[in-house]
Amino acid sequence: MKLLFLHQNFPGQFLHLAPEMARRGHDVLAMTDAKNNRQSTVKTLRYKHAAAKVDPAQTRLGRNYTTMSDRGVTVARACAHLRDTEGYTPDVIFGHSGWGETLFLKEIWPQAKLIVYAEFYYRGVGADVGFDTEFTPYGLDQILIAQGRAAHLGQALVHADAGLAPTAWQASTYPDALRPMIRVIHDGVDCDVMQPNPQASLTLPDGRTLRAGDEVLTFVNRNLEPYRGYHTLMRALPDVLRARPNAHAVIVGGDEVSYGNPPKGAKGWKDLILSEVQDRLPMDRVHFMGKVPYGTFVSIMQISRVHAYLTYPFVLSWSMLEAMAAGCLVVGSDTAPVAEVIRHGENGLLVDFFDVQAWAQTLTDTLANPDRYAPLRVAARQTALAQYDLRGICLPRMVEFVESFGPQT
Repeated sequence: MKLLFLHQNFPGQFLHLAPEMARRGHDVLAMTDAKNNRQSTVKTLRYKHAAAKVDPAQTRLGRNYTTMSDRGVTVARACAHLRDTEGYTPDVIFGHSGWGETLFLKEIWPQAKLIVYAEFYYRGVGADVGFDTEFTPYGLDQILIAQGRAAHLGQALVHADAGLAPTAWQASTYPDALRPMIRVIHDGVDCDVMQPNPQASLTLPDGRTLRAGDEVLTFVNRNLEPYRGYHTLMRALPDVLRARPNAHAVIVGGDEVSYGNPPKGAKGWKDLILSEVQDRLPMDRVHFMGKVPYGTFVSIMQISRVHAYLTYPFVLSWSMLEAMAAGCLVVGSDTAPVAEVIRHGENGLLVDFFDVQAWAQTLTDTLANPDRYAPLRVAARQTALAQYDLRGICLPRMVEFVESFGPQT
């Protein structure tokens, strides 16, 4: 079949699926934003999108829809040009609905089957909005804004033939009327790459080397910010490192903002939160790695004795599942996305997101007693293999799902 992938940061969630569909003999094409420099083995077209300026005073709650639908128009025009000049007509389109790219594709190719990657549906109550009021006020205005942000996501799914979400909790954020359209299949973790390695080592920026078996606490996110619990981890860290004088904390993440708002008067959250606790930290044992290549990330997971993962009720990070695949002991926040995967005391530990003292005690205990928690590390990898393995579980399910929408012979 002819299969078109759409993602403004392609390959994104289609990193493994798109090449696999091409390997299986399908005619695969991708379309992405011209500003996206990520490469793929799949043939990729690029559309040029210049976002229109939006006047907040005039659009109010329509600001987000205006922005997303504007991109949708750009993509629709690019697809119409592809149709009219090259006669291209896909059998199946699979696109991420988050940025509006799929909104009008049924108007261009009405006979094509359209699948949207339904990652998250914004809510005013019961998810990320209002969860942590320390940094963002919460009231009727915030509830209405969140609901307004969901308009294009609902429209995208209504006009599609099906949706796909990576976790059951993320699918559950969609309204009951739309939920039956969504199939839950995770993107998958490459458990052949992400696996325990007792010989693993990591060279730190200062030249020192940490090895598997050392007392290493890890924390990884794309960016260091409240949505991913950076503030809670940093506030617990002084007590942990004081109690464990041989422990090192390896922290991965940039200083930009992926989710939520930037701090007032500062570029990012990293140094702002660090300034609260820096005078109580042995900074020679706190290692900020910034953003690292994937191979370095793998090594970091393989030397980790304890991996801390926190998140608001929001999209679950790939990194937590990758940590489990590497056989890490994951101490996670007791929030819905994490609790879907981690069963406390069986394949990891759960701690209240906001309880800094409990985080300090749990991280200290797990660093001090690796043998006691070794069965949880084994169970964590077994969970990854049984439910989230890329080659054995997730990719075959994803392929079967997409192929079910192709022409039937």
